[in-house]
Amino acid sequence: MSDVRVIIQRDSEREERVVTTGTTAADLFPGERAVVAARVDGQLKDLAYALGEGEVVEPVEISSPDGLNILRHSTAHVMAQAVQEIFPEAKLGIGPPIKDGFYYDFDVEKPFTPEDLKAVEKKMQEIQKRGQRFSRRVTTDEAARVELAAEPYKIELIGLKGKAADAAEGADAEVGTGELTIYDNLDAKTGELCWKDLCRGPHLPTTRYIPAFKLMRSAAAYWRGSEKNPQLQRIYGTAWPTKDELKAHLEFLAEAERRDHRKLGAELDLFSFPDELGPGLAVFHPKGGVIRKEMENYSRRRHEEEGYEFVNTPHISKEQLFETSGHLPHYSESMFPPIEFDGQNYRLKSMNCPMHNLIFKSRGRSYRELPLRLFEFGTVYRYEKSGVVHGLTRSRGFTQDDSHIYCTKEQMPEELGSLLTFVLDLLRDYGLDDFELELSTRDPESDKFIGSDEDWEEATDALRRAAEKQGLPLVPDPGGAAFYGPKISVQAKDAIGRSWQMSTLQVDFNQPKRFGLEYTAADGSKQQPVMLHRALFGSIERFFGVLLEHYAGAFPAWLAPVQAVGIPVGDTHVPYLEEFAAEARKRGLRMEVDSSSDRMQKKIRNHQKDKTPFMVIVGDDDMQGGTVSFRYRDGSQENNVPRDEALDKMARIVADRVQI
Repeated sequence: MSDVRVIIQRDSEREERVVTTGTTAADLFPGERAVVAARVDGQLKDLAYALGEGEVVEPVEISSPDGLNILRHSTAHVMAQAVQEIFPEAKLGIGPPIKDGFYYDFDVEKPFTPEDLKAVEKKMQEIQKRGQRFSRRVTTDEAARVELAAEPYKIELIGLKGKAADAAEGADAEVGTGELTIYDNLDAKTGELCWKDLCRGPHLPTTRYIPAFKLMRSAAAYWRGSEKNPQLQRIYGTAWPTKDELKAHLEFLAEAERRDHRKLGAELDLFSFPDELGPGLAVFHPKGGVIRKEMENYSRRRHEEEGYEFVNTPHISKEQLFETSGHLPHYSESMFPPIEFDGQNYRLKSMNCPMHNLIFKSRGRSYRELPLRLFEFGTVYRYEKSGVVHGLTRSRGFTQDDSHIYCTKEQMPEELGSLLTFVLDLLRDYGLDDFELELSTRDPESDKFIGSDEDWEEATDALRRAAEKQGLPLVPDPGGAAFYGPKISVQAKDAIGRSWQMSTLQVDFNQPKRFGLEYTAADGSKQQPVMLHRALFGSIERFFGVLLEHYAGAFPAWLAPVQAVGIPVGDTHVPYLEEFAAEARKRGLRMEVDSSSDRMQKKIRNHQKDKTPFMVIVGDDDMQGGTVSFRYRDGSQENNVPRDEALDKMARIVADRVQI
C-alpha cells in the first residue's frame, strides 16, 4: 500500500505527515471528539473523506461557525427522518441550518400541532441514541430522479442544480453546484439503510455527535419562498454543542420574549396595530406619543446644535421623480403600486432623498452655502410582504429622521468623520454604547449598481477612512451597498447582546448627477456636489421598538411617559400630593397623583408594573415634616426627603438622562 503526504493545519501551525493511502480525515484526529469535520484544501469534508497527496487538512470543531452549521444541518436530517417515520406521507422540502438553529419544510395534509412536535422530538431522541452513521455517496441526476421519484420537491431541486442560489434559501445545502450527492443514514450495527436525503453535506460522523437539541415551533412557508408555489409546513429547531449552551439559549429566548416590543407596547398602552389599518401600520397612544415626542425633541435640538436646517416634503409625488432618482427601476419591489389620477401615475414616497434634491435644485447654490445639511422627520411607505412585517421593527409606514448633506469633494472627508461622531454620540445619549461598523460595498459582477468604478472606489475609500478613525470593529459587507453608493451601518448591541442595525451613512455621486445638481465654485465654474445620506435612528418607529426591548419597557426617566406618580397612604394625603405634583409639572416633570380607591400596596404594584421611575409616597410624617418618600422601580425606598430636594433630584435625573 502506497503512502501519501498530507499537511495538518491548526491555526498558524503546520505539520507535515506521511500516511497510508485510504487514511481518512478522522484518522488524523483520533480521540478528538470536538472535531466533527475537516476543511481540506479550503473545502468542507466529512471525517470519512479519504485524503489525497499534498492536501492541507484543518480540523473543524463543533463549536466553530462551520461546526455549528454542520451540527444543525445534521440535526435537521434527523428531524426529517423522525417526521417521515411518524408521518410516512410527508414529502420533503429543504432543511438548511440558520442562525442559532435549523428548519425543515414538509408537505403534509394538516399543519403540525404542538403534540406532533413533542412526538417528533421524542423520535429524534431515539434516532440520536441509535448512533446512525451519515454516509455520503455520489449519484447522477438520472439515478437520483429514479431513486427519489416519491419526493417531488427533491426532483425539482435536481433540475435547479447549478443555479441553487436563485432557487430557495437553503437550496444550495441540497444540491450545490458540483456533483450530486445523497446522504444515507445507516444503522450502526447492521449498516442497513434507515433513511436518505439529497444533500451536499458535510455531516457529523454519526447521530451520537448531536449533543443537545430542541424543536421550537412550526409555521407555514411557501415552497421556494414564492406565494405562487404550494404552502408547506416548516418546523424550526435549535441544536448546540452542550446541554448547558442549549439551556442558556432557551433562557435567552425567554428573556427576548419577555422584552418583545409588541407585547410590551400593549401592556404599557403605548401603541397598537388596528386591523382596520392593515399590516405594518401602527398608531401611537398618548403614552407612546409622549416617548416619541421626547425622542424627536431631543434629536431636533441636537441637530440644530450641529447646523442642520429643517425641511418638510409631501407623502406622494409623480412617478417620474422616482424614475429620475433611480428608485423605480432599482427599488420598485419595495414601493407601493402607482395611484393613477389626472392622467398620470403617482407614488407614495418610499425615500425622502429625491425631494430633498428638489429643494437643493430650487435655486442657484454657491460654494459658500456648503455643506448644506437638510433634515426631515419624513414619513415613507414601503411595501413589505406580510410574512416579514414585524411590529415596529419591520413596518410598511414609518418616519425616518432623514438627513441629506450636500458638500464639495474637499469637504467630504471631514464631513463624514463629524457625521459618524455625531451619530454615535447621539445613540449613546439614548443608552446604546456597544457598537461595530459595517461597510457595505458593491458587487462588481452585479447589474444592481449604477455609477462609474472610479466614483465607487473614491466613495468607498472615504467611508472606510472615516470608519477607521472611530476605533471600532469594521465588518465588511460585500454586495450590500445601496444601488447608488456604498454605506456604513452602525450595528448596536442591546442589553441582552442582540445586534440591531441602527444608523446608516451613504456616499452618493450618482443622484446629484441624475438630478443635475450644481453649485457655483469660488472660480465661478459650475460643480456637482457630493450627496451624503444619513438616517440616524433609521426610523422613529424601529428605534422606538429597539429601545423598548433594550430597556424592557423601563425607559430612563427622561423618556418615561409618566416620570413620577404620587401615592397617598390615605385620602387625607391627596391634597398635599396634588400640590407637590403641581410644583413638579411647573418644572417640566410629568407627574400624576393616583387618588383611586385602591389600597396603597395595590397602587404600588400597579405602578411597578407600569414601570414608573418615581413613586412619591406621602403619609402623616411626610405631611408634618414637609417631605416625601421615594420608592424606585427596583423596590428600594428613600424616606422623608425634603420637598425641594426631592424636586431637584427628579429634575436632575431627567436632565442628565440617568437610568434608575
